[in-house]
Amino acid sequence: MGVTTFSDDFTSRIPAGRLFNALILDAHNLFPKIPPLGIKSIDTTEGNGGPGSISQINFVQDGEVKYVKHRVDALDKENMVYAYTLIEGGEVSTEKIESISYEMKFESDPNGGCIGKKTSKYDIKEGFEIKEEEFKEHNEKAFGVFKAIEAFLSENPSAYV
Repeated sequence: MGVTTFSDDFTSRIPAGRLFNALILDAHNLFPKIPPLGIKSIDTTEGNGGPGSISQINFVQDGEVKYVKHRVDALDKENMVYAYTLIEGGEVSTEKIESISYEMKFESDPNGGCIGKKTSKYDIKEGFEIKEEEFKEHNEKAFGVFKAIEAFLSENPSAYV
């Protein structure tokens, strides 16, 4: 086994607090309401949503992936830091990947928007590797979620204020 790490930054015109609240704190309510995401429900199966909790994201029936499970590793509301590990489903169900850990940090920028930092750590099964192209493909899916939530917040300026 080995760990491959990728880091990237993102920016948004949406204030950091609004983005953190929508993307992280209220994802279980908001994501199923955004049709392009294809999420049927997000259910906490263990815990109260804080560190150690496990949630299952259920996708619409016609999707390739039926569900994924992730474990909350850290949640720091004051500093807008969130870390979680994908433990079942999606890319983890492949023969290559044991788990994927993510850490995101949201910071305010001087123009009233947000600067974000994301680190992805792929725990690769022995004998396999993850190539940058594969990471980019996974990252594009995550970026699609980000863009859908950003569009929702732009269209609904009073949401998550």
